[in-house]
Amino acid sequence: MTLPILYSLRNCPYAMRARIALFKANQPVEVREVKLNNKPAEMLQASAKGTVPILVLGDAASPSSIIEESLEVMLWALTQNDPDDLLLRDEQNVLPNMLKLIARFDDEFKACLNAYKCAKRYKEDNLIECRQACEVFIQELEERLSYTQDKYNAVEQPFIFSARESLVDIALLPFIRQFAKVERQWYLQSPYPKVKQWLNHYLQSVMFTKVMTKFEVWSPTN
Repeated sequence: MTLPILYSLRNCPYAMRARIALFKANQPVEVREVKLNNKPAEMLQASAKGTVPILVLGDAASPSSIIEESLEVMLWALTQNDPDDLLLRDEQNVLPNMLKLIARFDDEFKACLNAYKCAKRYKEDNLIECRQACEVFIQELEERLSYTQDKYNAVEQPFIFSARESLVDIALLPFIRQFAKVERQWYLQSPYPKVKQWLNHYLQSVMFTKVMTKFEVWSPTN
């Protein structure tokens, strides 16, 4: 059986969340690690956009067999097999709400995160302002992780969207990881204990170690 092919870049957050979903779905793939400054012709033949992840399900010449966006790769994988019920199928009409939350972080938080990383890298004088813009989103996650209010009690909630792990957790994970690395010492002392606990849960997991396996850069002659 020919495996799906995943063009990937190890530390790209979009490729990372695609790999996490494929792992969670127990979906075997052939990982082709690439360098974006030397993209293989096979990758560009599959998708002219030339960014990762790209998942090729069959004939690379057939557009219907190409999945070009990370969230679409995640949904495809979990639709095939979702042993941990990350799509929360037993909760009515929940997927649109999960996708809405993911989209806001993908659009708004990612823009703030990019500005924060640039401010740190280029020693710009607006570093604190950029960090504070990100913190609006981090504080939201902290509040989501602190508790869920039911009819009678405040109950600990170890995951972002509900008391159970979901698509939201693994979709946001790579970007929160990036945030934590910008100013490492500040982050370690930051007032977000639940976010830090949630992130550490993933970064110290066997799952994350396996997903972050380092592959040699792929070439047709490998």
